[in-house]
Amino acid sequence: MPVRLSGIGFYVKHDRRRAMTGRLLGMAALVAVATAAVAQQPAVTAPNSAENLDIPADAQIFGKFDPDVRKPTAIVNETVITGTDVDQRVGLIRAANPQVAQLPPAELDRLKLQVLRQLIDETLQIQEAKSADIIITADELKQSYNGVARNFNRTPAQMAVYLRESGSSDRSLRRQIEGELAWQRYLRRKVEPFVNIGDAEVKAILDRLEASKGTEEFNLREIYLSANDATKAQVFATAKQLIAEIQKGQQPFGYFARQYSEASTRGVEGDLGWVRAAQLPAELAAAAQQMQVGQVAGPIEIPGGYSIIYLTDKRQVLTADPRDARLSLKQLTLPFPPKITQAEASARAAAFGKAIKEIQGCGTVEKIAASVNAEVVDNDTVRVRDLPPQLADIMLQLQIGQSSPPFGSAEQGVRALVLCGRDDPKTGQLPSSDQVENQLQQQRVNLRAQQKLRDLRRDAVVEYR
Repeated sequence: MPVRLSGIGFYVKHDRRRAMTGRLLGMAALVAVATAAVAQQPAVTAPNSAENLDIPADAQIFGKFDPDVRKPTAIVNETVITGTDVDQRVGLIRAANPQVAQLPPAELDRLKLQVLRQLIDETLQIQEAKSADIIITADELKQSYNGVARNFNRTPAQMAVYLRESGSSDRSLRRQIEGELAWQRYLRRKVEPFVNIGDAEVKAILDRLEASKGTEEFNLREIYLSANDATKAQVFATAKQLIAEIQKGQQPFGYFARQYSEASTRGVEGDLGWVRAAQLPAELAAAAQQMQVGQVAGPIEIPGGYSIIYLTDKRQVLTADPRDARLSLKQLTLPFPPKITQAEASARAAAFGKAIKEIQGCGTVEKIAASVNAEVVDNDTVRVRDLPPQLADIMLQLQIGQSSPPFGSAEQGVRALVLCGRDDPKTGQLPSSDQVENQLQQQRVNLRAQQKLRDLRRDAVVEYR
């Protein structure tokens, strides 16, 4: 039966630019950075790509493998990446994802190795851009850095202090900004001009969209575990344990997909993209059609093993969806001091909950917030579907001027959302030819970018220390 994932501690970001900044800084801790260039198709069995290498099944290892030899320092084409670089980038991730600080030592070591790989890729991108005479100037870096600081409601000097307190530095952030700007400019100059989209191709896509109007689509993530007659019971038990861990909500579904899935989609956190029921195995299609957004279902027996699926979103093609409505919100936040006891947190939350019941329209929000020392943030661009599923269901039922129930955690404080306006979506319409062409071009640019980065890795001289 599908079960709903817990969603404690969620909140609405200040604005879209801040969300972009969060991605810039965090890049989703423990995720290997990669661009999903094309929509992922569901993978039922893990492809054995090693067959092409002709590796014997009983391969004997000659010599001793010592994982401690691969420490998080490297020289990439004579550019040095130090242990400090790695630690400061981890600090940058920790600043955007506080839960990273709670990782066990083994997971933290794995994160550092992934950060090292990211820094190697970043170095290769900067080097390739420089070989094409693309240089990010000091003024450009300063402007971008200051923009990030503003999105954090800090001056550049305050941002530097904040980063140092997080175990990072402004140098690490500037380096990341340089890498992203250099690679984007390289792609615009060396890749985009050579990507051509034909009119017939665009028309074919529009025709397919028109033919599928009203069809339900699901945005799914999957964990696939292979099994045979001998291992079936054991794999089923493992899948049940995974579901129990997922339900705890301590780690996102993508974390478990990366760790345990045997499908080719494990590298993108099990993301199958937007799929229709006809594109899924019958067993998965039947489960998806019964699920609500935010639910996980499984173990589902399919040919070759078991699947666990998580429904992140659903929609009807070219049909207006209430979840596409844009909301004008006021968010009240009552932060808790560090090391607050559970009793104190409960008392503050109760007082906060009593106060928000007195809200009579958005004009009274600031007054009510001041009475309990809560902070108020406005956001006029929130889509219902971008909210956590539990909160989205509540917001759809609110009238203008009403507040959501309090939500939050002892670590993040308690929050509430007040609905100040709602713009319902228009009837679903076909995208324009230009929109389809731009999307196709972006997909192909991303695909070529991946291929180029693979070539750079293959040709690089990397010495680990």
